[in-house]
Amino acid sequence: MSGLLIIALLFALFWFMLIRPQRSRAREQQELIRSLEPGDEIVTTGGLYGVITQVDGDVLHVEIADGLVVRTARSAVAGIVEVDEEEDLEVDEEEEEHSEEEHSAEEQEAAAAEELDADAAHRSGTHDDSPTEPRRTIP
Repeated sequence: MSGLLIIALLFALFWFMLIRPQRSRAREQQELIRSLEPGDEIVTTGGLYGVITQVDGDVLHVEIADGLVVRTARSAVAGIVEVDEEEDLEVDEEEEEHSEEEHSAEEQEAAAAEELDADAAHRSGTHDDSPTEPRRTIP
């Protein structure tokens, strides 16, 4: 009798921990798929991001780049992309700062490389001050 009670408790725990949340997520996904409309920015299960331009039953026309529209199944939508405008602005500012730092570092590296090349050429005797005739080597 107590063995049967333990099995029933385990089944109830299993139900509340696994099956019920999974059904809830499936219901939310179905509602999301039903609510899709033109103008929504989505991500597909394959990882493509785009904006819905047209809905034809179970087929969505999604613009993934300027002028590039692909067809995808409604069921292939993983979710709607919701980008907060403040976060978007912060990301843009960080990218600008990072690109300025990269340019500065690249310019310093290029100048150092040119200096090293000039120094190496001077040491090997192939610098620009040498006569136009090629150097002759003695065998």
